[in-house]
Amino acid sequence: MIKVGVIRGGLSNEYDVSLATGANVLSHLRTDPMNAMKYKVYDILIDKDGVWHMNGLPTSMEKLAHNIDVIVNALHGEYGEDGKVQQILEQFGIPYTGSGILPSALSYNKALAKQEFKRLGIKTPNHFVLPSYQSDIDGNRENYAQKKAGEVFRKLSPPWIVKPLTGGSSLGIHVCKTMPDLIKVFENSETVNVSMIVEELITGKEATVGVIENFRNKEHYILPSIEIRPPQESVFFDYDAKYSGSSDEICPGNFSSEEKKELERLAEMIHKGLNLSHYSRSDFIVTPKRGIYALEVNTLPGLTEESLVPKSLSAVGVHMPEFIDHLIELALAKKSN
Repeated sequence: MIKVGVIRGGLSNEYDVSLATGANVLSHLRTDPMNAMKYKVYDILIDKDGVWHMNGLPTSMEKLAHNIDVIVNALHGEYGEDGKVQQILEQFGIPYTGSGILPSALSYNKALAKQEFKRLGIKTPNHFVLPSYQSDIDGNRENYAQKKAGEVFRKLSPPWIVKPLTGGSSLGIHVCKTMPDLIKVFENSETVNVSMIVEELITGKEATVGVIENFRNKEHYILPSIEIRPPQESVFFDYDAKYSGSSDEICPGNFSSEEKKELERLAEMIHKGLNLSHYSRSDFIVTPKRGIYALEVNTLPGLTEESLVPKSLSAVGVHMPEFIDHLIELALAKKSN
């Protein structure tokens, strides 16, 4: 039997989402008859202190390398999606699902990813980066907040969206329509203690498109686009809207045939252009007059019951056990090449 480890938890603020993704993957590996015959499954938890556990007991990378043939990476956020855990796994010669070190690091940084979108000729919202607040350099927090709000106002027209330079699950995102809104955000220590990216807020239909490599006899199999309609009380597809089940996620989305083709083309272009591996999910805004804008790309999309990739898989008749098995085969094939 192939010994499969599922890594979940981790050091980021997306710990709970990772636990859910990992639990879903573990369940499908253990309960699906074909997978249960093929794989011996190990639950690998990284706790919030960074301690690794295998099936509930603390472990070391040496033990993991000795006991595990392949890793399903179910981490989200820092350490899991930024290339760090990928580097550790490669050091110990353990194949893993998802993208490699450099593509993961590049995609995780929203500004660097946007540079790549532009290089590929893909539209993305105008934006700029604000370094994290440092009291010894930036001085009084109130003065700093007013200064930065003024800088944003001079560079971009309102409304704005302010979000962490790295991270996912729509955590730490703020929509600002006025200068007082900006000032309030920049006075918030949780916001400005990390580098932030400020974008022009482009309104339109929210869309997301998944890509799977070497699936159904296609080098890049494009999943149907999903249209995301957050609840009325949410300005955008935030954390609560993502995981509470309160959003309408329509698959296939209500896009014209031309828009669907373009969304698929752009998602494949991003996957190939950023040298991603195995699977990815790209997020877009579809506007009626300005066209389609790429927002960001996810190298380890969520696989919880509320996540978007499982919904698009279901729409084309792909069951999660089949998808997980395919990812493991891709990881093992990469090792043999």
